[in-house]
Amino acid sequence: MSVSSRLPDFPWDKLAAHAAQARTHPGGLVDLSVGTPVDPTPAVVQQALCAAADSPGYPTTIGLPSTRQAALDWMADSHGVTGLGLDQVLPVIGSKELIASLAGHLGVGAGDLVVYPELAYPTYEVGAVLAGARAIATDSLTSLGPERPALLWLNSPSNPTGRVLPTDHLRKVVDWCRERGTILVSDECYLECAWETTEQARPVSVLHPSICGSSTEGLLAVHSLSKRSNLAGYRCAFVAGDARLVGELLAVRKNLGLMLPGPQQVAMAAALADTEHAREQHARYAARRTALRTAFESAGFRIDHSEAALYLWATRQVDDGDEGCWETVTWLAERGILVAPGDFYGRAGSRHVRVAFTATDERVAAAVERLTAG
Repeated sequence: MSVSSRLPDFPWDKLAAHAAQARTHPGGLVDLSVGTPVDPTPAVVQQALCAAADSPGYPTTIGLPSTRQAALDWMADSHGVTGLGLDQVLPVIGSKELIASLAGHLGVGAGDLVVYPELAYPTYEVGAVLAGARAIATDSLTSLGPERPALLWLNSPSNPTGRVLPTDHLRKVVDWCRERGTILVSDECYLECAWETTEQARPVSVLHPSICGSSTEGLLAVHSLSKRSNLAGYRCAFVAGDARLVGELLAVRKNLGLMLPGPQQVAMAAALADTEHAREQHARYAARRTALRTAFESAGFRIDHSEAALYLWATRQVDDGDEGCWETVTWLAERGILVAPGDFYGRAGSRHVRVAFTATDERVAAAVERLTAG
């Protein structure tokens, strides 16, 4: 059996006909289906990249000390994660590559169990399949009975729902994993994309002392600069946490030649050190979120969760209840708006669609106009 035949179907291929339908709208397509940045890469980052462009030698897998220190400083200053050393952080070539390969690189394989959220980014399952492990999507650890997962994924804030897990829940999951020797990996790529100010809606890293105590044993956190700093095209990300696990990843990645290019490492350090551009980008997304949320609600949608991340988790309410996700995708495509069906992220999403607010202000305004016009 080929590797590709074991993988789930690539979900975005299923949207092609709806995308074609949306493009026929007189005002053009408004693509709210993929959360790709559309705003300029910050000037401070572009300048750092240009200054480091003369880079004839191979970069190291472990990364520049200055880049790793910038990651540690950012985690400490912005998210209260303190006490980590340079041996506890590793730059990687985008978070998706890391997520897809991490289980196999940490020795998870046949006979092992990988657990990921009930509604989740598809790459967690892909990584388990590539490693030859079993995969279960569940939010209920008690449903696992006596089974001991080799690896458990958390994602808070969540893609697709924008849900933020409470701190009490995070502490319980950390304790549960440590009692069983389960590796806990927290995908925290949307940690700075929070929109509501209540304590319950404030994202916290699993590496924060209030969650993990004085030790990062058994824990890893994954961070990306794609959304915070419009660096999706640069493929800048890093993983941090348990020094033993980071060391294991480093040893494997050295043998595979997985190295973040030197100029990108310099650019990443510049992005992490600069908070002004991140605040400006946060304000742009907040305004787009408000405009789209108001418009979708006025068009008969209910918004669930969505307190963080870059998406609205929306369901269209019709006479007989919540509409199926593909019917909603069709309804919106007829208005020139493309969104992602919720079942891309698990069966529990069959009555929702994911609406990204990463389009330009002009395209967001077009979507608002179409939704409010009826």
